Amino acid sequence: MSFLDSMNISASALTATRVRMDTIAENLSNINVTRTAGGEPYRRKYVVYQEITAPNTNRRFATHFMRARDRIRHPSAGGVRVYEIGEDQSPFKLDYDPAHPDADIDGYVRKPNVEVVQEMVDMMSAYRTYEANITALNAFKDMAVKTLEIGK
Repeated sequence: MSFLDSMNISASALTATRVRMDTIAENLSNINVTRTAGGEPYRRKYVVYQEITAPNTNRRFATHFMRARDRIRHPSAGGVRVYEIGEDQSPFKLDYDPAHPDADIDGYVRKPNVEVVQEMVDMMSAYRTYEANITALNAFKDMAVKTLEIGK
C-alpha cells in the first residue's frame, strides 16, 4: 500500500457518499410526484456500493511494474465506488382523492413509494459516514505533517 492510498480510499468513500446523499435528496424532492415521463408515480431510488479491491501484493519485479502501470490507469487501490443506483420495486401508496387528475376509476391516486422517515434515517447514516471519512482524512493529514516535521 503506497503512502497516498489511505487518502484515495477515504476520497472514494466521500464521493460515493455524496452520490448517496444526492439520491436521498432526489427521493425527498419527488415525494409528491404522481406522474413521471413513464406515466407512473416516482419510484424511490437507492445506491448500491461496491468494494474496490487492492491489487495483489506479490513481491516479484514484474508484479510491481504491472501494479505501478495499473495504478496510473486506475489510481485507487482500495475503497468503494457506486455500483448502481437501483429503483425500489415496493408497491406505491394509495391515497383516496377522486378530484385528483391522476385518480383511477375508484378515486385512488397512486403515490410514490418514498417514506420520509426512512429517507431521513438514510440521510443521517450517510452524514455519519461522510463525517467518519473526513475524520480519517484529517488523521492522515496530521500523520503526514508529523512525518515531515521529523526531517527538520
